[in-house]
Amino acid sequence: MALFNSTSSVFQINDGSSLRNISPYITSIDGLPGAKELIDVTALGASGRAFSPGLENIVITLELWWSDDASVGPDTVFRLVRALAAATAWDYGPEGSGSGAQKYSGTCWLRNFTIQTRVGNKLTARVELQVEGVVTLGTYT
Repeated sequence: MALFNSTSSVFQINDGSSLRNISPYITSIDGLPGAKELIDVTALGASGRAFSPGLENIVITLELWWSDDASVGPDTVFRLVRALAAATAWDYGPEGSGSGAQKYSGTCWLRNFTIQTRVGNKLTARVELQVEGVVTLGTYT
């Protein structure tokens, strides 16, 4: 069994012009590979519930350090993503992005971007990305 250090993880999102690696700002990624709806198909007289697989409904949540660094800072990137009129590409490599490393990818919409300010803390932000369609599992080349 291989164990990986999360400091190697990579998350990239297309801001409308190119894929931006925002990994240096991220402190937490949650939601992948994600939930799949189960439709209740239980009939009368059944002794237990029955289900049929439904649609995927995946929300990726990122917690990160806030920064307005040009090109790669979360404030810069997510302001651009928020303005997009179409779903945008993203990819996530839990073990990094080296050749052969596992990669989750797809397209998403920016659902929420919130800057969080607290006295005595660094500026942080929280992002929710609504995946459109399904998440694809592959590898980096």
